[in-house]
Amino acid sequence: MRRIAFTLISLACSVALATTVIYKWVDENGVVHYSDQPHPNAQKLEVEGVQTYSSKSAGVRAPASSESETPAQAGPAYRGCAVAQPLDQQSLPNAESVFIRVQTDPPVRRGDQVFITMDGNALNGGAATGMSWNVTPIDRGAHTVQAQVKDPSGETLCQTPPVTFYVHQPSLFTPAAPNNSNTGPPPRPR
Repeated sequence: MRRIAFTLISLACSVALATTVIYKWVDENGVVHYSDQPHPNAQKLEVEGVQTYSSKSAGVRAPASSESETPAQAGPAYRGCAVAQPLDQQSLPNAESVFIRVQTDPPVRRGDQVFITMDGNALNGGAATGMSWNVTPIDRGAHTVQAQVKDPSGETLCQTPPVTFYVHQPSLFTPAAPNNSNTGPPPRPR
């Protein structure tokens, strides 16, 4: 039924005349067809006074007149965002690279971009990274990753909490040492 209504509305809207002729017929499979071209055994329908709708609010929005507009009035763009990989406080033994993945709720909208930073430095030369980025090579030690979702004007819409992870690699001087397979965070200085 929706298909028939959509077809009829489409045909009616595509005609510039106030009155138009549409032909309706049913094929051997019982499917109803509409056309602006005559067809054998078609019923001739006349459509008059096509209904139209014009909305003044559908135009371009005027910029905000003051800074009194609060985020609550505009509504939050994202319910949340997080670094999904690596996990916070995760230890990565013998890692040569680290895959960073970001998740947002809802998914990133058209025009918005994701920027990932590691240890306070922007990845990808400061350009948008997308939802994931592979850091190769990765230095040993503690690293902190964070991401931001920004709109086309550069305004931050969502920022992830920082995630700290630890990379453990064998020492160049003692690659077979038993403590090189340490999987916990480095010990705190006393």
